[in-house]
Amino acid sequence: FKLRDLGETSFLLGIQITRDRSRRRIELSQRQYILDMLSRFNMTDCNAVTTPMLPGTRLSKSDSPTNDEEREDMRTVPYGNAVGALLYLATTTRPDISFTVSSLCRFIGNPGRKHWEAVQHLFRYLQGTKDLKLVYQGDRYDPQAGFSAFSDADHAGNPDNGKSTGAYVLRIGGGAVSWSSKLQPFVTLATTEAEYVAAVEAGKEVLWMRNLLSELGFALQGPSTLLIDNQSAISVAKNPEHHG
Repeated sequence: FKLRDLGETSFLLGIQITRDRSRRRIELSQRQYILDMLSRFNMTDCNAVTTPMLPGTRLSKSDSPTNDEEREDMRTVPYGNAVGALLYLATTTRPDISFTVSSLCRFIGNPGRKHWEAVQHLFRYLQGTKDLKLVYQGDRYDPQAGFSAFSDADHAGNPDNGKSTGAYVLRIGGGAVSWSSKLQPFVTLATTEAEYVAAVEAGKEVLWMRNLLSELGFALQGPSTLLIDNQSAISVAKNPEHHG
């Protein structure tokens, strides 16, 4: 294959890449992708909101159409296309919308009006946050600590099956490099268990990241820190003897 050197990458798969070598800084932005998406779904002039999902919202299958009239009402709504576009954004540079997009994906097969309103709310959030970027700085990388990791969970947050959503994020150089927000595979019976399951998933990702950094020549000598906000789950990790 013939190759051409086009210089430093500035755009890649809808992601704008900005470098500042003097400050050892790199930024990833999808501002143009968001503007194009808002235009595509006629939300260019929408008013901005401050949250990805309306506080207190619990989307459910009970909000899906139950009769022909409701299904006909949703037939022309581009729900699947919108969620697909949002999913790419949540996967590449916007971990802050991962939970909302994960929730919206559950209803692609039979979306209802309330689900579509949640999509539009997310569009309004992106309208107000389109300038947010993932920022990585070399002076924030600690060769010993390597990276910081966080995990969290909501207990029984899914009203349809009682399952919890577990999430984690790993940061290197001050910016997120790996994140996830998805339903746990089984029903947990307590907040402690839900948080512990989320921590286990985060621990797997931490181990994978340590192996990757090692292959790149950044072998970590000490343990990696995983931050959890649930005291009982932390106690279980420190003393795993008096429970199932």
